[in-house]
Amino acid sequence: MDLMRSLPIGLYLENPVTWLHRLDPRVKLAWLMSFLLAPVLANAVWRLGIVVFLILLTFAVRIPWRVWKQQMGLLVFFSGLIFLLTTFSPDGFTVLEQPRSPTSEIVVPPTPYQYVLFEWGKLLVTRRSLELGIRISTLIFTLVYSTNLYLLTTAPEEITAGLEELMTPLRRFKLPITEITLILTLALRFIPLVMEEIQNLFRSIRTRAINWKKLGIKRSAQIWILVVERLLENLLLRAEQMAIAMEVRGFTTPNEHQVQWHQLRIMRADWLVLGTLVIFWGARIVWGGMA
Repeated sequence: MDLMRSLPIGLYLENPVTWLHRLDPRVKLAWLMSFLLAPVLANAVWRLGIVVFLILLTFAVRIPWRVWKQQMGLLVFFSGLIFLLTTFSPDGFTVLEQPRSPTSEIVVPPTPYQYVLFEWGKLLVTRRSLELGIRISTLIFTLVYSTNLYLLTTAPEEITAGLEELMTPLRRFKLPITEITLILTLALRFIPLVMEEIQNLFRSIRTRAINWKKLGIKRSAQIWILVVERLLENLLLRAEQMAIAMEVRGFTTPNEHQVQWHQLRIMRADWLVLGTLVIFWGARIVWGGMA
């Protein structure tokens, strides 16, 4: 299995360059934080609307089908599975009612409200379980896919430059902003190396044609422990090689070796996108709140 191609999680798409690539990273970061914060205390319709909006945004950006088809398919499948499990699970309410008056004196007026929405055998769907299923599944989809879409269309250098610019006021508190952005850049650059090492280990196991049924649970667990140890050794070796390469190039401290990550510029399209962000939060306040 080619892990790098089937699940491009956290990887930057260099080609083709879409209109989302050209936006300022600070503007895209503002939208990302809005996607992560807007579902908080929001109703089910708003949560589903954010999911639909992210899917439509993917089509509008014209990201190649090969990049996101399997990832979105797996994410939709996982979110749908979480929705079904949560919806058909007991909602946790076990309320016992004991009327104070005799049963004959209790008059319950007819009402269209129904707490139980679906019941078939042991399958039971209530209003609370349905709301909880929508809340959890949409939150997982929004959290994973919006973050991945941001990383897919924003280079690591742009991310670090935008964060360093936004965290500049924190320098008054003597915080190491340059060191933090450098660590973030190295971490983003390290993600493809981690996935490459995992891919190579999976390929090495597959080429050996191991019969897992004959090994049993104990010996299979021992093999996987060895694989994890090998993975950690390879990652530590890659990290050491990266550190040596930085030292050879004279990178001793961030303050002595300044690096211009990316030249930030707010263009007309960025102001337009920021204007739509204001409209987005206005709609969230008016229609997205919980009843």
